[in-house]
Amino acid sequence: MSGKGAAGRGTLVALLIALAWLVVGGLTGPYTGRLSEVSTNDNAAFLPTEAEATRAQDLSELFVDQPTTPALIVYERTSGITDADQQRIAAHSAEIAELPGVVGPLPPPIPSADGQAVQLIVPVDDEQGEEIATVVAELRTIVDAGRDGLTVNVTGPAGLLADLIDVFSAIDGTLLLVTLCVVLLILLVVYRSPVLWIFPLLAAGMSFSLATAIVYRLAAADILTLDGQAQGILTVLVFGAGTDYALLLIARYREELHRHDKPAAAMLAAWRGAAPAIAASAGTTIASLLCLLLSSLSSNRALGPVAAIGIGATLLVMLTLLPALLVLGGRRVFWPRQPRLDHAEPQTEHGIWGRVAGFVARRSRPVWLVTAFALAALALGLTQLNVTTLGESDLFTEPTDSVAGQETIARHYPAGTGSPAVIFTRQETAEQVAAVAQETPGVVAVRPVTDRPGAGPGSDSESDRGAEPTAPPKVVDGIVQLEATLADAPDSDGAEETIRELRVAVHAVPDADAVVGGLTAINIDTADAATRDRNVIIPVVLGVIAVILALLLRALLAPLLLVATVLLSYGATLGLCALIFKYLFDFPGVDASFPLFAFVFLVALGIDYNIFLMSRIRQEAVRRGTRSGVRYGLVVTGGVITSAGIVLAATFSALAVLPLVVLIELGVAVAVGVLIDTIVVRSLLVPALAYDIGSKIWWPSRLARTNGGREARDAG
Repeated sequence: MSGKGAAGRGTLVALLIALAWLVVGGLTGPYTGRLSEVSTNDNAAFLPTEAEATRAQDLSELFVDQPTTPALIVYERTSGITDADQQRIAAHSAEIAELPGVVGPLPPPIPSADGQAVQLIVPVDDEQGEEIATVVAELRTIVDAGRDGLTVNVTGPAGLLADLIDVFSAIDGTLLLVTLCVVLLILLVVYRSPVLWIFPLLAAGMSFSLATAIVYRLAAADILTLDGQAQGILTVLVFGAGTDYALLLIARYREELHRHDKPAAAMLAAWRGAAPAIAASAGTTIASLLCLLLSSLSSNRALGPVAAIGIGATLLVMLTLLPALLVLGGRRVFWPRQPRLDHAEPQTEHGIWGRVAGFVARRSRPVWLVTAFALAALALGLTQLNVTTLGESDLFTEPTDSVAGQETIARHYPAGTGSPAVIFTRQETAEQVAAVAQETPGVVAVRPVTDRPGAGPGSDSESDRGAEPTAPPKVVDGIVQLEATLADAPDSDGAEETIRELRVAVHAVPDADAVVGGLTAINIDTADAATRDRNVIIPVVLGVIAVILALLLRALLAPLLLVATVLLSYGATLGLCALIFKYLFDFPGVDASFPLFAFVFLVALGIDYNIFLMSRIRQEAVRRGTRSGVRYGLVVTGGVITSAGIVLAATFSALAVLPLVVLIELGVAVAVGVLIDTIVVRSLLVPALAYDIGSKIWWPSRLARTNGGREARDAG
């Protein structure tokens, strides 16, 4: 077939592919912006099934006709609650009891001992789901009217959940818009073209549309669970990784346009050269993310498939739709810097990276020794990394109503009021367990749940306090529920220590089969599960990555060295971030899940750049020898990989627009880690190591032996 006929066929295929994706976009587009409809943010729903708090959660359902989540309305007047305030509170109580979603009758208001505050407990029906935010918003509207100097806040588990839902609702709009703007700006700077940025951004948008449609359908069918954190990560991951893949393919396409007359032929050559590295990169990331299925936490098990779906959709789009769009656009997409058919070597367009490659070649051993030492020094910052359970007041970077309310409660009540620890025990041992619990340091009061109206979970009226109940305990299947009010706030370190001691004490009661649950217990069991997951999943991820690299590079030594450099980069990143979080942001610490999430994303994404570099070095080593291949590979990939790293770092930095400490910390960690990987590890450490070791880096493949005779020439 003539060249003209082949080119025409290539253009036709590209047109058909673009039209097919246009149809897919029409089907998946309506799902964009709807993930919040199938998202859940209930911490208890993500607990491991074997956790003690989970068993307590199951037992608690036996003691209520209708499962509820309490909202706590706290009224404060520092000069003392007045009779007019009491009348206002009574009116609010009557109005609130009639709200849809509120389970009445409400327990009586609870005055503080100092007379400066009153607390009203509002049970909200659990069946409200994400609509609990609407109920809380209505509560806040009611109590906001006519305060006359009275401070009122809506807090408690329902108030906190509503504030979290409000934050995550910004993901579909604000975060997506910021991410798009960041990617657009960087693409304009990288390409310096008013046209070219359109194509990777269109492809990334299609990837996001496809990924959200798949995740939406799976979440709606209860095949996977989606929370706000996974939703936010999906957004930045798809646009960040998609732009990375696009940059690599476009850079290779630009190279081939210097060698081929027809865009279709140039794209075919570029696709053959870049697709294996892109597929290996995506495969490594997907495999690493799917290792989260080994987690004991449902939230982690959900994040893995959600993020993996995002990467899979991105890979499919970037290797089909993007090439088709570029072929249809031809050389014009690079205007005003259109590549010409001149068979020029690509190094001519990469002057700065030619100098970097020359420096690495001349000083390879000092370069890798110095960079390795510098990264190790940064890793010492890990001593400042405070892994903890973030309290309610530490979750947000901006003031929220729930946090202000919790602070008011702490000023006037035992801080654990409204979120007591719950203890389940056999009826025969209930008194003994209650006595042991009452003696536990940090426990203010213990009382049983009774059948008396208004004395359900969370109530704490004056007549219900103390060890002597005013009504017999409610017994269900021979089990009694006790409530222990703690001296410390339920999300504090003091409360966690109390719960651990409480569990030891009640477990020691013979034949009690005691189980301790509640908000603090949920936090403890979640943190313990996160520690277990970190110890199990990190080694598995490293093993999976090493195997994939060994298959891609057909060697053993190179994969081991690459994994070691990524581990070093991970340690340096966490060390630097620990200093940033503590001394720059003044964050109290990092969530227990942070080290694992940071590891999975940093290693999975950081190894991408090593794959891009080393796969190209291996291709060139076959033709030129290893050391010449290192220099050539660094020159031709330097600019595009650095640009890709900046894009990915910037997209994850977009998480900072959400006023949530957990996501800000993860975004900063990935951004810092990717920049370290891009600028230090991939640009200096890895090529210096490969150059210094020479052809032996491909051991035990045949390339290590066939390249041996070229070492002297390469060194020159």
